[in-house]
Amino acid sequence: MKDGAGLQQGIGRPSVYHAVVVIFLEFFSWGLLTTPMLTVLHETFPQHTFLMNGLIQGVKGLLSFMSAPLIGALSDVWGRRSFLLVTVFFTCAPIPLMRLSPWWYFAMISMSGAFSVTFSVIFAYVADVTDERERSTAYGLVSATFAASLVTSPAIGAYLSAWYGDSLVVLVATLIALADICFILLAVPESLPDKMRLSSWGTPISWEHADPFASLRKVGQDSTVLLICITVFLSYLPEAGQYSSFFLYLRQVINFSSTTLAVFIGVVGILSIVAQTLFLTLLMRTLGTKNTVLLGLGFQILQLAWYGFGSEPWMMWAAGAVAAMSSITFPAVSALVSQSADPDKQGVVQGMITGIRGLCNGLGPALYGFIFFLFNVEFNSMDPIQGDYNIDPLPLHSPTERALIPGPPFLLGACTVVIAFLVALFIPEKTSCSSSSSQLSLNDKPHPDSKESMSSLAGVHINTPLPGSDEESPPAACDADFEPLLHDSIV
Repeated sequence: MKDGAGLQQGIGRPSVYHAVVVIFLEFFSWGLLTTPMLTVLHETFPQHTFLMNGLIQGVKGLLSFMSAPLIGALSDVWGRRSFLLVTVFFTCAPIPLMRLSPWWYFAMISMSGAFSVTFSVIFAYVADVTDERERSTAYGLVSATFAASLVTSPAIGAYLSAWYGDSLVVLVATLIALADICFILLAVPESLPDKMRLSSWGTPISWEHADPFASLRKVGQDSTVLLICITVFLSYLPEAGQYSSFFLYLRQVINFSSTTLAVFIGVVGILSIVAQTLFLTLLMRTLGTKNTVLLGLGFQILQLAWYGFGSEPWMMWAAGAVAAMSSITFPAVSALVSQSADPDKQGVVQGMITGIRGLCNGLGPALYGFIFFLFNVEFNSMDPIQGDYNIDPLPLHSPTERALIPGPPFLLGACTVVIAFLVALFIPEKTSCSSSSSQLSLNDKPHPDSKESMSSLAGVHINTPLPGSDEESPPAACDADFEPLLHDSIV
């Protein structure tokens, strides 16, 4: 593919595989840092560790939510390749600072949220190179690659840290991030056609395109979509908070070793992939979309309550299996909301859902950090971790010394999901297209292949990892919807 000056740009024609490599390298480098990051976080903030972690991830999530629509709109004008380079660079910029200056490292993580929206541009890139029939499969491939990177990399990082120290892990992660940047510079071709870019260089970006709350203001225009959006907010708020602090909680409060934590991430990640492919398809066909959503919410209530009251390592493993089953909720919600709107309104309604999830990515971590602080769940009163690499660490305290509720934020999260379950009961199984069309009288041009619709769908994605990410399934057949459990974790 050639640009306007006739120079070769990238290798080959733009394809989904270019996007897959970019996503894999970015999140693989962050996954390697799971163990070192938890150590540095505790050493840097020995007092109020959970509170500081929540504030750091909350600021990052809110900045990502605010900037994602603007970056999505700008990529419609200036092209995807340059914004892939910018987002990957700023997302990975904090990595080398981990060993140089921990304070600058955490400050950079917070501020990098303004550009940490790689999935925004990736989904737009995929939309450019696929037609509507192929898009569902392409999004599934990107999401599966994301999951694979986070399933494998924490275990590799824990092994390298055990044998060679954290410094080598940070060096390897930095080199992989640099390889990702070089790959974008040298191998990724521009996916946006030349004529679209050249004809729109002088087009101003209006506030309507850059307003992060634009999709949220349309929520109340349809009662069914409103109920679904309330359900998403109440269920995803505790999920986003859980992703931001759960690995830290397992490491320091439940006393998981680095190796055990890496194995836990891998096992739950694999189980969630099975749940979202095999079990999700089976449940959607036998129970229906709405009942599948209710079942997923039921699993989430059980999982969060188990985490809240659990005080032993084996309880965390059992709850992790339940968490894998709860990961079917959002793909089922995506299918349910797609049934509530006309085919030409799919980008708009899915954009509303992802906008709410983006907002939760900012509010959830801060909420969890504050609740941990409120209930005095801190590390300064705890003994050091014993046997850093034991597979089955023993609890530090006897059951009589433990708090009645070891994880209060998880219990509060279970209560909000109970409310979400009650709201979901009132969602109609199906609505007529004509009713949805009359209610959703929106000004946006909503055709799935249009740029503006794609911005509403992709422009509000937040890649938060480690507690990573959200990766929106496209409005397609429900058995093709896919979302890895760990997509929002910062790792």
